[in-house]
Amino acid sequence: MAISKDKKREIIAKLSDAFKEASSIVFVGFTKLTVADSSRMRKELSQAGVRYFVAKKTLIRKALAEHGYAGEVPALPGEVAVAWTTEDVTAPSRGIYEHGKKLKGALALLGGVFEGSFADKEKITAIATIPPLPVLRGMFVNVVNSPMQGLVIALDKIREQKAAA
Repeated sequence: MAISKDKKREIIAKLSDAFKEASSIVFVGFTKLTVADSSRMRKELSQAGVRYFVAKKTLIRKALAEHGYAGEVPALPGEVAVAWTTEDVTAPSRGIYEHGKKLKGALALLGGVFEGSFADKEKITAIATIPPLPVLRGMFVNVVNSPMQGLVIALDKIREQKAAA
């Protein structure tokens, strides 16, 4: 179905505003996605602070051209949607990646924009496997705590040996 020029301008403006405020953008390929799955996914992404929008590829490319990101736009085969966030830079790629695993091929990462330049499918997939920031902080605290914990355990063993003697 054809879209009027006014509607196209409106979509490009919406995408352009979204790209202006976005900390990262992910291009999502989807096929055979049911309305129920799509609604559930949108709700879960929204709770994570990720916005999701389906648009024509030509309109997405025009909105991207306004921002002058470095590199080339990755290939966008099939039906395409855009996911972005202003908060956690890994959230869009991680959210789509997790839903893609649940929906068994209905969703796929096609590429995106990360740190002001275009990224291909492999780079976005690698970003998707980075744990969320709270988990990374917990891992860091564990790394810092581990030597101290080892020292305390060793000192306790020495205390036990001295008390037994």
